[in-house]
Amino acid sequence: MLPVSGRILRNFQRLRLTRCSRAQGETKRQMKYILVTGGVISGIGKGIIASSIGTILKSCGLHVTSIKIDPYINIDAGTFSPYEHGEVFVLDDGGEVDLDLGNYERFLDIRLTRDNNITTGKIYQSVINKERKGDYLGKTVQVVPHITDAIQEWVVRQALIPVDNDGVEPEVCVIEPSTTGEQKTKPTQNSVRELRGLGLSPDLIVCRCTTPMEKSVKEKISMFCHVEPEQVICVYDVCSLYRVPLLLEAEGVVGYFKERLNLQFEANSRRLLNKWKEMADRYDRTLETCSIALVGKYTKLSDSYASVIKALEHAALAINQKLEVKYIDSADLEPCRQLDEPVKYHEAWQNLCSANGVLVPGGFGFRGTEGKILAIAWARRQKKPFLGVCLGMQLAVVEFARNALNWSDANSTEFNPNTKYPVVIDMPEHNPGEMGGTMRLGKRKTILKEKNSVLRRLYKDCDYIEERHRHRYEVNPEMRSNFEEKGFRFVGQDVEGERMEIIELDEHPYFVGVQYHPEFTSRPMKPSPPYLGLMLAASGKLQRYLEKGCRLSPRDTYSDQSGSSSPDSEIVDLKLSAILTQES
Repeated sequence: MLPVSGRILRNFQRLRLTRCSRAQGETKRQMKYILVTGGVISGIGKGIIASSIGTILKSCGLHVTSIKIDPYINIDAGTFSPYEHGEVFVLDDGGEVDLDLGNYERFLDIRLTRDNNITTGKIYQSVINKERKGDYLGKTVQVVPHITDAIQEWVVRQALIPVDNDGVEPEVCVIEPSTTGEQKTKPTQNSVRELRGLGLSPDLIVCRCTTPMEKSVKEKISMFCHVEPEQVICVYDVCSLYRVPLLLEAEGVVGYFKERLNLQFEANSRRLLNKWKEMADRYDRTLETCSIALVGKYTKLSDSYASVIKALEHAALAINQKLEVKYIDSADLEPCRQLDEPVKYHEAWQNLCSANGVLVPGGFGFRGTEGKILAIAWARRQKKPFLGVCLGMQLAVVEFARNALNWSDANSTEFNPNTKYPVVIDMPEHNPGEMGGTMRLGKRKTILKEKNSVLRRLYKDCDYIEERHRHRYEVNPEMRSNFEEKGFRFVGQDVEGERMEIIELDEHPYFVGVQYHPEFTSRPMKPSPPYLGLMLAASGKLQRYLEKGCRLSPRDTYSDQSGSSSPDSEIVDLKLSAILTQES
């Protein structure tokens, strides 16, 4: 973790930040901090626990924000390999951050900024910049107190930034400090002992396990860790992440936080949590399955496409479909694989051909691109529902140029700088020679001019949308007319009309590509329109959905075993149908 983490955590444990509301006449309130840390390996659940805690507090009517503290010296997550840290999550302001911030945004339905992700690199950079400007008045700059104070000041400042659409300052800040990255095979008692060695006493101990914890085990942890049994929370494996907030609420976490933090809210004011329960119940009762072939480069680690998978899940849940993702390494689709590893080659093509829809997500580098192009060509010719995101859209342009326009040498200059037909080119203003933070990043506006565009209808006939970007290559606008003459339409452009943002193919059930990353703004109860369109098309429901004015029909809603629709489910479906196509 960051240096002398014990000192930092102790400071926050003692901290009583009193702030005055901007509105005159309001009483002073205290910011409440909840620190989530522990001796468990990355990916085992700290981020989900932190997100779930925020969710149950927000369901009580509180304004909640989240901060992630990471130990690495990198300034941000922009240069991380997906195989090492999972996906790079992009925020509205262009911040490239840890994927856990994606969990916070999805669970809490909030909009965070780059400063909600603190790294060792950011802290040291800020302190060094101050030293260079003379802010320390010639004093010796040291880890204690300058680095530790910088961390605390950063958190205190960032915790006050509004993250909800109403612009109200948060009342609770959930902070997730990462550990040093050691192998976490130590038992719970050792983890708590280490925490106590820093002078800290935990308020709650959250234990991950496969089955509900036995009473004797809880009592043993209580005795050896010097906490009451009700302070030991069991989070066992559940059928979906949507049940984790409900599980914590059932363990009495709401009441504990209310008393411990002196929070002011009505005990029965938890409408948001009721929606989560309805959503989790819908997930459990869904029987029909829809399969999507995810053709990518980093398929050995599912976290590499965390937001993509979540966006597909949100869309599947909205239309009562169980999602089955078929991970396909794009390199396994290439002819050379047939000679080297024929079993992998045939399995990859079998998975592709048996899927209901095809998704080619974003990525970087040449490896596997020809396999992606082959998958796109198959989806286009077989009229299989297809969605290409970022690089996926660019390769769809390359594929069409090669096979429909007969430009056999067509390519992106990223992969072949000397191609005769550069249908995808780099953006010089976003490529100054460095790797980090040089791409076209963050929320940008896309104009939807064509009235008969499928995506425009899915976006509820908006004239424009705002989505998050992360790319440094774009479709060559000079070749646009050649494509549109063949029915390959660019139905969305940037404000200046120079950058191609959305493609659609005529006479195809659903062949869509987007330059932006719609998965970053997808929410459990607000699925992303492009992903929703893919799931609707893959399940054979898109045309009916469009004909009904982008509303779900009764046959798509959940029905109980007696055959009658559940009243609660009907209410949820009405709400979903009203928001399904709202701008992300």
